[in-house]
Amino acid sequence: MRGEVLNSFPTTCDAFIEYLQIEKNASPYTVKYYLNDLETFFTFLKQEGIVNLQEVDTKVVRLFLTTLYDKKLSRRSVSRKISSLRSFYKFLEREENVQINPFLHLTLPKAKKPIPGFLYMKELEKLFETSDITDPIGQRNQAILETLYATGMRVSECQGLTLDSIDFSIGTMFVKGKGRKERYIPFGRFAEIALETYINEGRNQLLEKAKATTNSVFLNARGGPLTARGIRLILNKMVEQAALTVRIHPHKLRHTFATHMLNAGADLRTVQELLGHESLSSTQIYTHVTKDRLRSVYMNSHPRASDQNSDRRGEDSE
Repeated sequence: MRGEVLNSFPTTCDAFIEYLQIEKNASPYTVKYYLNDLETFFTFLKQEGIVNLQEVDTKVVRLFLTTLYDKKLSRRSVSRKISSLRSFYKFLEREENVQINPFLHLTLPKAKKPIPGFLYMKELEKLFETSDITDPIGQRNQAILETLYATGMRVSECQGLTLDSIDFSIGTMFVKGKGRKERYIPFGRFAEIALETYINEGRNQLLEKAKATTNSVFLNARGGPLTARGIRLILNKMVEQAALTVRIHPHKLRHTFATHMLNAGADLRTVQELLGHESLSSTQIYTHVTKDRLRSVYMNSHPRASDQNSDRRGEDSE
């Protein structure tokens, strides 16, 4: 798993990986990215003839930063690598392997945060009308679409749903998210109807084709558990059937869920909990609003936006 260069610092690397896995509950993907970032750094140190982690100072860090930009890496990639190394040295400080963290006060240009794409209600309505709900596959696809939009869950969380994780009596789902974090998410009537129809009818028909039983909610055409890639392919096919020109992926439904919730008046903390975000700043990217919403609020609120508001202001002054 570790590259050849990492063997130069096997003890510190192994200890850091163990720290990520046990104390931070980092996912395999997160660990993999940290390892890639460390390998890039250790390769640089080897090229510079640096054999001791304590030799790394601010000058070395700036030189490393220059090499990253010379490779034409994006600001986002550079920021991630620096963040990984900042965490690595923070761990080394804690273990008293180094005296200072040379990455601690390094400032990077802020990367532009793109506004997440989302679907308008008219686009969603077209998607909801594509599935043939008299067919097992159509029932499954409708249930997937309703679930993703109703809960805002990640595709990995949707793929990992099991029958016993859905409680229809109180309308909630038990979800295992990033970093093994667990949460309950409520779902509404439309998702309830789609899920009950699929589970009681379509899923049983798909399960008849399976070679083994499974507790997974969403099954493929052969009756086995559906993969995350399978869910993405299903959504793309639904977009084609709806003749939409938008590019859709499961995360866009997550963006749509958050945007629609906030535009309808939900508070940021609630949306944070529903999405399973550890930090509120992760949720704040959804505080953008549609132009229609902006215009609606403006027209209804500004005293001189319309004659009606002007008349109302006059009445208040009487």
